[in-house]
Amino acid sequence: MDITIHTTFLPHHDADASLAFYRDILGFEVRKDVGYGGLHWITVGPVDQPGTCIVLEPPAADPGITDDERRTLTEMMAKGTYARLVLATADLDGTFEQLVAKGAEVVQEPTDQPYGVRDCAFRDPAGNLIRINEVR
Repeated sequence: MDITIHTTFLPHHDADASLAFYRDILGFEVRKDVGYGGLHWITVGPVDQPGTCIVLEPPAADPGITDDERRTLTEMMAKGTYARLVLATADLDGTFEQLVAKGAEVVQEPTDQPYGVRDCAFRDPAGNLIRINEVR
């Protein structure tokens, strides 16, 4: 079987703030920017990985979501417990310093984890946890 990860979704509540983080801080390219019915979907991805996409979507845009469910999702986003993304780099310390210099919100400095990875963590403007693992 030949399967790759093509697209994943993360919620956002502010398109401009999300663009500033994913494009200007992480350096991802914007591949699509679609508005519909007052809502905004933005597709971004690493410049050198055209087959890997992250769609930043309005939370609970699905019409089947109830108001109570939408409130729960919004509360979880505010706490940073709803969604996460794990990225990788060969130079964790250098990447960390670059992201700090660009104003990214630090959750955890580079750390050797007891489960065998060295990583750091940031939070995007919607509250999503962005972990970065060091590839050894």
